[in-house]
Amino acid sequence: MGSRLNPCITFDGNARQAMEFYQRVFGGELELGTVADFGAPDAPDADKVMHSRLDTPTGYTLMACDYPHHRPGHPPYRPGNDVALFLDGDDGTELRTCFQKLSEGGTVTLPLEKQVWGDEAGSVVDRFGISWMFNISARRE
Repeated sequence: MGSRLNPCITFDGNARQAMEFYQRVFGGELELGTVADFGAPDAPDADKVMHSRLDTPTGYTLMACDYPHHRPGHPPYRPGNDVALFLDGDDGTELRTCFQKLSEGGTVTLPLEKQVWGDEAGSVVDRFGISWMFNISARRE
């Protein structure tokens, strides 16, 4: 698979409604999972979208999530800081190198490490203020 670069929009609690709307606009397959679906059913925002992905018939990929108000150290939600570039794939060496390089002079907001869904994930704001999200797919048999 290699790697892909996709936009990821952050919403303030209405990611599900937005992504269902975008699906009606663009068509395609919508994948959507809540915080509870990803292993935290008792979290205060268990019903919020942790991950969504719309793959359209024309080849667009749009991703979204609800802002993680509960995460310590996360800045407050502000419209305008609601888009991140999402790099994912199964080439862990390549993606870890990109994460490390983007971190230089920036701020790691989520260390790149194994998550409850089995993949490695992390996020960083680079030295120019651009948000990046990473997911390294676990090899599944």
